[in-house]
Amino acid sequence: MKTEPLRYSMNIQWSEEDQAYIVTVPELPGCKTHGKTYIEAVKQGQDAIKSWIEANKAWGRPIPAPRITMTA
Repeated sequence: MKTEPLRYSMNIQWSEEDQAYIVTVPELPGCKTHGKTYIEAVKQGQDAIKSWIEANKAWGRPIPAPRITMTA
């Protein structure tokens, strides 16, 4: 299965404690990062997804498929 890193969802929330935007990727356990600005957080999140996928492929671990989330 070919995985497209930019199809994974990212949760981005401001942290007063860290004074940064915290990024988590629900489909990829342990995949998280941060950025001082929202745009930096998005870029860091994309890099973290790519790195997570590359590392887990190298370790022979399965790569979860991106989930589609619908909200109203």
